[in-house]
Amino acid sequence: MKNHHRWMRGILVAGTMALLLSCGGGGGGSSAGSSSLGGTAASASTGSGSDASGGTGTGSTGATDGTSGTGTGTAGSTDGTSTAGNGSGDGSGVGSGGTGVSTADATGIGSVGGIGSVILNGVRYNTDAASFSLEDTTELQIGMSVRIAGKIDSEFTAATAQQVESAAELRGAVSTIDVAKGSFVVMGTMVTIDNATVWGDATGLAQAVDGNVVQVWGLPSAPGTLRATRVDLRPASVEPLVTGAVKSLDRIAGTFMIGQLTVRYATASFSGGIDEATLMDGRIVRVRGSTAPALGIFNAAKVQGWYAVPTLNAAAVQLAGVVTDYGGLGSFKVLGTSIDASNALVTGGLPSSVGNGVKVEIDGFVSSNGVLVAKKLRIRNIPGVGGPVDFTLIGAIGGYQSPSDFKVQGRSVNAGSPGTAFENGTVADLANGRRVTVVGNSVVNGVLIAQRVVFLQP
Repeated sequence: MKNHHRWMRGILVAGTMALLLSCGGGGGGSSAGSSSLGGTAASASTGSGSDASGGTGTGSTGATDGTSGTGTGTAGSTDGTSTAGNGSGDGSGVGSGGTGVSTADATGIGSVGGIGSVILNGVRYNTDAASFSLEDTTELQIGMSVRIAGKIDSEFTAATAQQVESAAELRGAVSTIDVAKGSFVVMGTMVTIDNATVWGDATGLAQAVDGNVVQVWGLPSAPGTLRATRVDLRPASVEPLVTGAVKSLDRIAGTFMIGQLTVRYATASFSGGIDEATLMDGRIVRVRGSTAPALGIFNAAKVQGWYAVPTLNAAAVQLAGVVTDYGGLGSFKVLGTSIDASNALVTGGLPSSVGNGVKVEIDGFVSSNGVLVAKKLRIRNIPGVGGPVDFTLIGAIGGYQSPSDFKVQGRSVNAGSPGTAFENGTVADLANGRRVTVVGNSVVNGVLIAQRVVFLQP
């Protein structure tokens, strides 16, 4: 009987220890190649975070090949906040990170929706330990296209960035401006705008002038077309740049086309994961030159691979872009990537409204055949209808002059409108050093027009 009791006690102790280890033991657990994403990913970790409401802990992340490895999980927000809702009413609130979340290797591609860490496609990526690679700008701004590599939880609500890349898509002289249709042409590429296009130093397309040089960040859509996410009318650099899908590749002549522009690449250098041998029709590339095109011919100095979308089975991907090749929710493309959203949670509009030209955000996992299987699909803009827009700045107020003139994260804010809502304080509480979350639906002349200001705990 005593042996029986010892045997039972031993089982209880072993079971308790196993449970503690599987839960991270309050911050010290690990897993090796375990799947916590419903069988879709081969890595998991107990995250380390710094939210004021939770403890911290460091876990061990299993590698994607099922072997054990080490690493930290998704870090929580360092400002003590838990979320900064985006106010769109579509259920896609901005996550700020947290503690103890399971994570998977992830890639996010889209345009910057907020600064204070980096908000991308509705998710706030903690950037405390991230490396930044920026071209065509000295600092990341709202509306700039970006690729983030890091970790994200299985619900796509909390993330940590390990690497942040950003570069402009288009730079050159404007032509064929159509204010009514919201479009213009740069170097043979049709640029379209929507209500989420950020204007860095203008109030809108009406201020663009034929022949003036602009710099555009955007999302390639149909061949020869770019949906602008940010436009600067007076770029610091005037070296021409064009981005788009390769077509009519001629290896003998050393040329291909982007939109209506013929690119000569015979003497160009290659980078960004491609070379001359892997160049092919349909591949999205950035092409840089030293002189403007002449007679529709552009001499390339550099050909760069555009932000790479992962193809590894079970990779977690956030993707923002414009729908092309639509054949139903189960078969369409975004940024050249095949999407299956037949079982996705669709927000921001009716599933029936998804089609070619609609701007969407996709959260999902890559299948074994390279298709991105969407878990969530957020409709962001329907041509002729529009869509929800929200930009966010999180941080301490600086350079305060008045409610309509202050900065957060060094970015200008106007919260002086009578319609601006204030939470946890009033307009009289605006002052240097006060920590706030500012949410607005437009950036005009580089100024975020605030709809809501939330005062945060010191």
